[in-house]
Amino acid sequence: MVLSGIFLTSHITMAIAAGEIGVIVADVQGDFTTWKKGSLAVNGTDKTFVQKVQKATETLSREGYPIFATQDWHPGDHISFYTNHPGGKAFEVIKIEGRTQVLWPPHCVQGTKNAGILVDNNLFLAVVQKGRDTRYDSYSGFMDDGGQKTEIDQILKRNGIQKIVVYGIATDYCVKATAIDAADAGYKVLVIEGLCKGVAPETSAKALKEMKAKGITIWKELDLQKIKTF
Repeated sequence: MVLSGIFLTSHITMAIAAGEIGVIVADVQGDFTTWKKGSLAVNGTDKTFVQKVQKATETLSREGYPIFATQDWHPGDHISFYTNHPGGKAFEVIKIEGRTQVLWPPHCVQGTKNAGILVDNNLFLAVVQKGRDTRYDSYSGFMDDGGQKTEIDQILKRNGIQKIVVYGIATDYCVKATAIDAADAGYKVLVIEGLCKGVAPETSAKALKEMKAKGITIWKELDLQKIKTF
């Protein structure tokens, strides 16, 4: 179920007061963390990191910024799982109908404990689930690899959001894809590097360069004073 119908009047009022800035917390889920011994754990995603993300999200919420989240939510027979490809190996890169596909260990399977978001769900105005279509991977919170859009753009526009702060897991995949698609959709985007973790240093550095090339602002850490005018 996609929680796209949770709209609180108080949060909408605060969004306007906060300068039409919204926050997207990307894929901070058990399977992506070392803390929860996830099947696709990203280095550095221990309890301390998740608590840092939790604290920052709580602070932004108290300051009046509406918080949204993306959640990987795959069926068991998802195309990205190496176990669904005879002879396939984890992290192998293959071609499927002309598309490049990384084969991942099964992760964030619908209804499993480690598919859950580790940040307090009560902070979110809406949670948008992605990767639900067996046929397509979906790193971005805005659309999958087949071009099918999620509800997030409609939700943001409905709440008057024009600027977006993005952070979460992983810098070089879901954070990058979500931030770039947001920029392409006309939003002004800020990524907080210190609230992200990447799969690999090389691809994370490349992702930051790609985001900067798209006009996305990158900060090392969250700055509550500067964020009001980014």
